[in-house]
Amino acid sequence: MMLTMKVILLAVALTIMSWYSVVAVDNIHLMRQLAAKNNVSCILVFGDSSVDPGNNNVLRTTVKGNFPPYGKDFFNSLPTGRFTNGRLATDFIAEALGYRKVIPAFLDPKLKAEDLPYGVSFASAATGYDDYTANISSVLSVSKQLEYFKHYKIHLRKLVGEEKAEFIIRNALYIVSMGSNDFLRNYFLEPTRPKQFSLPKFQDFLLSLMTKDIQVSLFHNLNSMNQMLQYLY
Repeated sequence: MMLTMKVILLAVALTIMSWYSVVAVDNIHLMRQLAAKNNVSCILVFGDSSVDPGNNNVLRTTVKGNFPPYGKDFFNSLPTGRFTNGRLATDFIAEALGYRKVIPAFLDPKLKAEDLPYGVSFASAATGYDDYTANISSVLSVSKQLEYFKHYKIHLRKLVGEEKAEFIIRNALYIVSMGSNDFLRNYFLEPTRPKQFSLPKFQDFLLSLMTKDIQVSLFHNLNSMNQMLQYLY
């Protein structure tokens, strides 16, 4: 898959501005210009707690962030399932692009059909590229997130039609943020993977999984996806 320099610059701009809370009008205007030039249609998110807005709320897992003090600086000081006091980086990116102030969780029972064209998050806290990482905490694996992505496309087609849905999917900004749990909750705590892999070999194993689950499964489903931003923590 090829990424144009313009798309890379857009991704870098979005990342830097969300991390450092740069909200100058000129910078936001520039971001929206870049997004418009590259036909960015929405934001679709895959990953772990760094980008999970509350999917874990509906799972049978102890890894949840839907209680105080989480959310104390969120709108109305409500805990939403985000593992933060306020909004996530992906929320700030969405607002900077002029979509919505937050990226909703795909599994949120309160998700409305009219929210779908602006993007959703399939992320699940405590997950990783290794399915075993997700299984440890009973959260959504990458393959399960990709399965929900297929459901998202079905709902989107019913809402806006085949042609417009295809445009939205093809031109979405894809954000993938995960990887730390594969080490912190898996390799360094559980005995299974260290018995199978040395640390360098485990890193290679994760890279192979990332290639399979993301580059093959996701790219193949999209056919011609041309925009993706990856955070590998």
